[in-house]
Amino acid sequence: MNISEFLRLEAIEPRLGASNKPGVLRELVGVVLRVEPALDPNQLVEALDRRESLQSTGIGNGVAIPHGKVDKLGSLVACVGRSVEGVDFQSLDGITTQLFFTLFIPSGEHGLHLKALARISRLLKEERIRGALIGARDAQEMYDLIIEEDRRL
Repeated sequence: MNISEFLRLEAIEPRLGASNKPGVLRELVGVVLRVEPALDPNQLVEALDRRESLQSTGIGNGVAIPHGKVDKLGSLVACVGRSVEGVDFQSLDGITTQLFFTLFIPSGEHGLHLKALARISRLLKEERIRGALIGARDAQEMYDLIIEEDRRL
């Protein structure tokens, strides 16, 4: 599975404006709606909130991978957001989070999200890539970097 199979350029927001976790989650839902406008925003927020209530998806090193399962979703949908200021996302290491890679998975899929999460985690574990994403000029540069580095994995 390659990230290019489920991430589109239009689903990248290089300037998240929210300053707290609930605000970031809602803003990320708005980014997903750019590419999947028929989805129910309330259902998406509920899916993310439900997952976050179990444990923060802030995995550390300034990265979070919020995700949730959604009914009536045809395929895996993703978005990427960047907060230049950083947000307290209750990350495991206590560091503010700047990069958010969000996934919505069809409810009936078992294992698909694990493959996607593994792929994203592998990509973002490299400090060089995280730094380049944080320093990217715009959504196009972020997208190109993600796709290029994903091909190298």
